[in-house]
Amino acid sequence: MKKNYIVLLLILLYSCNGFHNLKSVKFNGLAQGTFYSVTYYEKNGTNYKTQIDSILKSFDKSVSIYDSISLISKINKNDTTVVLDNYFIEIFNTAEQISKKTNGAFDITVASLVNAWGFGFKNKSEIDSSLIDSLLEFTGYKLVSINKNKIIKKDSRTILDFNAIAKGYSVDIIGKFLESKGIENYLIDIGGEVFAKGEKTNNKKWKIGIEKPAKTKFDKQKIKAEIKLENKAVATSGNYRNYYKNNGERYSHIINPKTGYPVKNNLMSASVFADNCFTADAYATAFMVMGLKRTKKFLSKNKELEAYLIYSDKNGDINIYTTKGIKNIMSEKK
Repeated sequence: MKKNYIVLLLILLYSCNGFHNLKSVKFNGLAQGTFYSVTYYEKNGTNYKTQIDSILKSFDKSVSIYDSISLISKINKNDTTVVLDNYFIEIFNTAEQISKKTNGAFDITVASLVNAWGFGFKNKSEIDSSLIDSLLEFTGYKLVSINKNKIIKKDSRTILDFNAIAKGYSVDIIGKFLESKGIENYLIDIGGEVFAKGEKTNNKKWKIGIEKPAKTKFDKQKIKAEIKLENKAVATSGNYRNYYKNNGERYSHIINPKTGYPVKNNLMSASVFADNCFTADAYATAFMVMGLKRTKKFLSKNKELEAYLIYSDKNGDINIYTTKGIKNIMSEKK
C-alpha cells in the first residue's frame, strides 16, 4: 500500500559527547528492504546490533511478503496449517481497528490492486475497468478475520499486505527491546518511520526533518520543516516519489481500496505523530487516501493524533496544515 520507496523523514543527528555519564551508541543496517538506524545512550556503551538484527529477522519471518516462507506468504498461498504468532495477531487487530475508524481508507487486503498497478511484488497488469472490478470483489478488510489463531478468508483470492504498518510496528518492537535493557534515551528510524524517546546530550531534543515534496522522483531531498521529537512516533506517506507516467498521466503508488484506482487529490504528503509508530504508520497511508478535507475533519475528532500535512492549492502552490499540538515544536525551512 505504501512507501517501500524512499525514506521520507531525514534524521538530523548532531555530534554527541556525553549524557549524564552515559555513552553514545549508533549503528545502522538493513531491514524490510530498507535502511534502519538506531542511536541511544547506555552506561557501558553496549552495542545491541546483533540482537536487534535477530529481532528484525524474526519479525520478517512473520509478516514479510518478500519472504516466501513467512507466515503472511503462506497465508496468501492459502496454507490452512498456519498458526499465527503474536506479531501477526497484533498487527492484524490494529489494522482492523484503523480500517473501521477510517471507513476502509486503510486496508491490508489491497495487495492485489497494488500488484495490478505495478507497485507490489508482481509485474504490472494491463489495466481496464473490468480488471479493477474483478479485483475489488475480493478486496476489503471485512473479508478476513482471525479465529483461534487462524486466518479465516471469505474469499480465497484475498491476499494480505502489511507494508503500510509493518515498519512502524518494527520500530516499536526495537523500542521495547531497548527499554528492557534500561535504555531511556534513544532514536529509532526504520525506512523513515521514527520513534524518539527521552533526549539527546545536554538536554537537547531529537530532531527530525520532513521532506519538501519533490517535482520528480529523481530530485534531491530538501527539508520543509524540522520537528523536535520527544516520546513520540512519526511516520510519513507521500505521493511524489513512487509513481510512473503512462500516456502523460501520473499514477501514484497509493491505491484507494474503495475505487481500486490510484488516489488523486491535492494532499502531497502526510506526517502523522502518535504515541506508537505502527499507529502513525497506518494513519499516514489512510490520510493520503482520504485527502485533505476528510483528514482535517478526522483529526478534529481524534485529538490523540497530530499531523503535518503538505498539499497543493488550486494554483499548484504548496501549502501546509498542522495540528495545534506540533506548532510549538516545529520550525519551517525556506
